[in-house]
Amino acid sequence: MNEREVLIDATALAALPPHDVLIVDCRFGLADPGKGERDFLDAHVPGAVYASLDRDLSDLSKQGLGRHPLPDVEAFARTLSRWGWRKPQRVVAYDDAGGALAAARLWWMLDNVGIAASVLDGGWKAWTTAGLPLEHGAAVPRPATSVELHFDPARVVYYEELEALREQPSTLLLDARAAPRFRGESEPIDRAAGHVPGAHNRPFSENLDAEGRFKSLQALREDFEKVIADHRPNDVVHMCGSGVTACHNLLAMEAAGLRGSRLFAPSWSGWASDPARPVATGD
Repeated sequence: MNEREVLIDATALAALPPHDVLIVDCRFGLADPGKGERDFLDAHVPGAVYASLDRDLSDLSKQGLGRHPLPDVEAFARTLSRWGWRKPQRVVAYDDAGGALAAARLWWMLDNVGIAASVLDGGWKAWTTAGLPLEHGAAVPRPATSVELHFDPARVVYYEELEALREQPSTLLLDARAAPRFRGESEPIDRAAGHVPGAHNRPFSENLDAEGRFKSLQALREDFEKVIADHRPNDVVHMCGSGVTACHNLLAMEAAGLRGSRLFAPSWSGWASDPARPVATGD
């Protein structure tokens, strides 16, 4: 595969030599955090390891940084070591939510440390619909490897920088949540309903077709070029509820060749945790 190919279909994944790829199952249920791992034990892509959004792709001990704070790079390196990843293996992540929970999150984390990664287009459904082999039970243990990572902090935005960026007309803040949550009509999880003043809504679900696969790369490019208008991709900052589904929009832009946008990692759950921060409602 091409180094920059961020989406892969099920038949292409099945054809890859097993030693060339590390497959990671990222299925996760926000309402039932243990469901993804139970589903993995029931059946998964052969050779896959399991990544928990809470345990492996977040550091829930961090306070004030939203519901799914990014782990430190050292912790992420230990996770990859435990999974047995080694250079120059490519990582392919999948879930059962069109990539949103939490395959795109893992893709973004890997991309940010310079590891070639892709998301299985159509995810678990695409694999099973294709009638491809399944594996059951726990992942086969792998020998730990030596992993050293270097995280690029410039690709992540936190509160102080966001405050400065919001004052610049060149900045476009895109919120990937569903429209009712963005408008403040409902808020099932976080302290306050609404959005960061000045943000625009681009639900991640608009990246997918009716089958749960990503739209064509041309369609994605046309969609996002309309959304970002005269903004450059590197002036775009993505957010969502907790910094997870925002990675879906980052992935879609990357796939469409619109590279360089960034992630407001605490996202709405972090922003809204402080009552002193302003809240907007409506469109």
